[in-house]
Amino acid sequence: MGPDGAPDEGVPWRKVLWERQPFPDNYVDQRFLEELRRNVGIRQYRYWAVAREAGFVGQQLSCVAIFITLWLYMEQGLLSPERLLWTCLVCALLGYGLHQALTTKLESGYKIRTHLANLQSATIFLSFTFGFSPVLKTLTESVSTDTVYAMSAVMLLAHLVSFPYAQPSPPGSLSLNAALFASVCLASRLPGALHTFAMLSCALLVFALWPCLLQRLRENAPNQFTGLCVGVCIGGVGGLGSQSPGGAVLLALALGSVTLLCPLLLVRLQRHKDNIHGPWDEAEIREDLSHFLR
Repeated sequence: MGPDGAPDEGVPWRKVLWERQPFPDNYVDQRFLEELRRNVGIRQYRYWAVAREAGFVGQQLSCVAIFITLWLYMEQGLLSPERLLWTCLVCALLGYGLHQALTTKLESGYKIRTHLANLQSATIFLSFTFGFSPVLKTLTESVSTDTVYAMSAVMLLAHLVSFPYAQPSPPGSLSLNAALFASVCLASRLPGALHTFAMLSCALLVFALWPCLLQRLRENAPNQFTGLCVGVCIGGVGGLGSQSPGGAVLLALALGSVTLLCPLLLVRLQRHKDNIHGPWDEAEIREDLSHFLR
């Protein structure tokens, strides 16, 4: 940038558009870069803080692996639906008690209403799911097994991509619907209606209720949240390894990349960030204009 011609030295240049001046349109003086600012308001990341937040992504990936492992066990007859239902019931009661224990004092006044509303929602869901289990069992009879598996894989991938990791309580509608759709597809390939009911109840626990508890732990008990994420990741790799050692290796590599390598790359690339601000930026109106909207 610079003058197109020699300006009149007796007339000072002003950065205005409404006044005719004896300078070319693209003329700027030597003070132009004095207002240059670099990396205004930039946020400095720390590695372990980023890795801890990335743990939510890793544990969600492990939750999908755990759900698939449970489905494989049920399909092979190694896990009965009764045992899965009792396990889900115990985990749901323990998780609900922990969630209520972590409730802040500001929210404690709504506990009675919350208990009744949650009990009503759980009763309605379980009743309808149990009643429609025979229908869901035969829902994909006319669809080939390969197509069902492909749809389930795509829906679980959509669940992971669209999951609201920043604020997962409650889970996003797209993410939850994709996970439940995949659960219905997989549950329809199980031997009986009770298996379908158990699998869908497990899906509700894993994909809908578990993220709410994790979010409460992340807000009120960050150290326990980190340990729980690590435990879920280990459980996901171990469970998948009992069925597919190759899949467990791939899952371990994915978890290592997401929770350790990606945060390292983010922190390393942060030093190369260079945002410049100056007089060429768009004007920002900082005055309160709300009185003009009345």
